Amino acid sequence: MRCPFCGHTDTQVKDSRPTEEHHAIRRRRFCPACGSRFTTFERVQLRELTVVKKDGQRELFDRDKLARSIFLACRKRPIEDERVEKALNGIQRRLESSGESDISTDTVGEMVMEALIALDQVAYVRYASVYKNFREARDFEQFVENMHDGEEEADTE
Repeated sequence: MRCPFCGHTDTQVKDSRPTEEHHAIRRRRFCPACGSRFTTFERVQLRELTVVKKDGQRELFDRDKLARSIFLACRKRPIEDERVEKALNGIQRRLESSGESDISTDTVGEMVMEALIALDQVAYVRYASVYKNFREARDFEQFVENMHDGEEEADTE
């Protein structure tokens, strides 16, 4: 593993342990060249996923990019990082076990929306505002009204 501080290629593992859900291994590393310490995570990857964007452009699935967008939606909300991480792991597992190697951005976006509505309504609306490309305040109003209408229908069932 390359040191993120000095670029030295021969870092040493000082400690390894599984994460809480045993879906990854957390490794504490040490760089003998510069003396820096850092943490890495090792996760199982079932298959290589390609995300197909709306314009047809293709790029490799980037878990970190997905995590940044979810954590951004959840920023300053009373949501434990472990719950967000659990949702992120669930999304990635669903994508990998779908049997498809090519995943549309719509599929990823809908999975994130499902996960966020279960975590926090404000985070859900924040993510939706970008995902659904809200242009003005009225877009927010309509989305929240529809969200509440859906809740009322679910309550009557």
